[in-house]
Amino acid sequence: MQTVTVARTIAAPAEAVREAILDVEPFMRAAGFDEVTVDGDEIHLVNRVGIATIELGLERVDDPTAVLAYEQREGIFESMRTEYHLEDAGVEGTRVEASTDFALDVALVGDLLDSTIIRRQRRKELDAQFDHLEATLG
Repeated sequence: MQTVTVARTIAAPAEAVREAILDVEPFMRAAGFDEVTVDGDEIHLVNRVGIATIELGLERVDDPTAVLAYEQREGIFESMRTEYHLEDAGVEGTRVEASTDFALDVALVGDLLDSTIIRRQRRKELDAQFDHLEATLG
């Protein structure tokens, strides 16, 4: 299992950050995915990484500790789960931490992608989502 974690303090109250994250479609689009479709608790993503096109079918899951959590239901990973957590950062605002745990399905991925590329890409996506929060709430 591989993990990618990114954290940033957003200069906004927790409730505003929570609302921006729970506006799921624009929040997911901010990651730079090529296609995003949200239908209730289902999220469909398409992303082109290098010469590969990755399609993921995700489902939001209940997690009382996370503002947003989702797991892969269809896609290239053996398993994949992402969680977003909020913490009060006092006068500085709200600390947001996003963590993605994943295991690659080697039979599907093969030589096109490896965990290093996936980790680098995921960090870039999470940073872009945090940039979106700063731009939206700042």
